[in-house]
Amino acid sequence: MIKINGFDNDGVISIGIYPGPHDVIITGRSFEEEKETIEFMHNKGIFNKVYFNPVKFIEKTRKSSGEHKVNIINELKNNGVIIDIFFEDDPIQKEVIEKGCPWVKIVHIVHNLVEKENVRRDAAGVELG
Repeated sequence: MIKINGFDNDGVISIGIYPGPHDVIITGRSFEEEKETIEFMHNKGIFNKVYFNPVKFIEKTRKSSGEHKVNIINELKNNGVIIDIFFEDDPIQKEVIEKGCPWVKIVHIVHNLVEKENVRRDAAGVELG
């Protein structure tokens, strides 16, 4: 088994908490937001594997984003990769991950720097209308 860490994007990476070279990013962002998200990360020098939420932007919720993270964490575990620590700022998603993946240690990043609701941002992290 390989142990790595997992990182949320908005509210974690977006505020300057960056993954190590072998860590993964499991974002609640929709697959529809992939282009601007990858551009944002590359601009920050981050080239890690990113797992996007498979639901449309308009359909995602904070709970479904947490469920997506649980699904990916479990899929990785089934493939011999353990997420040891996960960095998350959303208390709703944190709770979903704790219930679905009780072995994962969660670092809850508490702040009010970004909106927790469904907000689309460009590659610079600026909220899109």
